[in-house]
Amino acid sequence: MSLIPDEASKIEVTGATVDFYKLEKDGESTYYFDTSKCGPPDPMVNAVCGLKLIKGTSDKLVMINHKTPGGLFAKLGDDISYETQQTPEGLVKVIFSSNGSSDSATDLENISH
Repeated sequence: MSLIPDEASKIEVTGATVDFYKLEKDGESTYYFDTSKCGPPDPMVNAVCGLKLIKGTSDKLVMINHKTPGGLFAKLGDDISYETQQTPEGLVKVIFSSNGSSDSATDLENISH
């Protein structure tokens, strides 16, 4: 069972190593990617690519991963928020959003994988 909605469309994302999908609804976009079968550094590489899509917007990014990406969370500034959910399949779903806070901006160009 895929955790990415069937109605989402596959898109090209520069630098990504997995497929990305986009779902538009009510004027907002949600981007999805699944790194649950990938090892380091792919989850962080793809998360950074996806975060570049949503930074400064009201869009969301959904990451499906095999575990909580604590190393990534430590590198995020106050301008990126996230929530985590456990899935019935035992995976982790992380929903990222850009909240516009400038107290501690995330430098996506310099996050090391």
